[in-house]
Amino acid sequence: MVATVDRTPRIGVIGGSGLYDLELLEQVETIAVRTPYGQPSGDITVGNLLGVRIAFLPRHGTGHRLSPSEVPARANIHALRELGVRQIIAISAVGSLTERFAPGTLVVPDQLVDRTKGVRPATFFGGGAVAHVSMADPFCERLRADLGTAGKTAGYDLADGATYCCIEGPQFSTRAESHLYRSWGLDIIGMTAVPEAALAREAQLCYAGLALVTDYDCWHESEEAVTAGMVAETMRANVRAAREVLKEAVTTIDRTADCTCHHALTGAVLTDPAIIDAATRERCGLPVR
Repeated sequence: MVATVDRTPRIGVIGGSGLYDLELLEQVETIAVRTPYGQPSGDITVGNLLGVRIAFLPRHGTGHRLSPSEVPARANIHALRELGVRQIIAISAVGSLTERFAPGTLVVPDQLVDRTKGVRPATFFGGGAVAHVSMADPFCERLRADLGTAGKTAGYDLADGATYCCIEGPQFSTRAESHLYRSWGLDIIGMTAVPEAALAREAQLCYAGLALVTDYDCWHESEEAVTAGMVAETMRANVRAAREVLKEAVTTIDRTADCTCHHALTGAVLTDPAIIDAATRERCGLPVR
């Protein structure tokens, strides 16, 4: 009997600014996924990385055509889940709000503060089903640890733990805002972890971020204020490091692990199951009765 090879991509990678393809994949196929939430940011590239089947999606689309507020996060997370992804590594460019994280630093955040303005759909639920998932720890601790180990193996000293401040954008912070966020003890600032982290939790997926520090926002008196050009230039150097970390991560992550993230909806759905119709169940990722 010939053994069946599992070609399901259990690991998904969402690429941020500057990371629009991996250039590392073999046996590649491009998949267009339709979701109840519209089109994802683009077609999903599925291929082998060191023998591990993964799915890659550029968050801002090919050519960086989507602003942070326009990223169809619900469609992106839904599409990855439909392909069989159970763990997501989300890569993003961020600014630093502390001297500890100089430009070029790779950070694995552990906490998240939402400073977006409510224009981004942030839940799969509503319209016939209500759920309240726990977001006390917004990033998967197990996957965070795996990324940290992979970084060290790849020769990079990843900073373990940081509070990510997510702003709406697309404009960068004012100096007053930057100083305010620092006074709150926030560490890094970006525009995309919200609502991705919450949606991944609702989808019962593991989610961890790999944040690439590109600048000091605009609070640092001895550094110039952040510009798009500065972000792009630093990201070109950081992307190589991100790819090296990913190569190590995909071979060390336990793709079959049963994580608490995979049971995030247990006890979270308050709606009487008897009144949730089939279409709502499919849209929200609930088991079909």
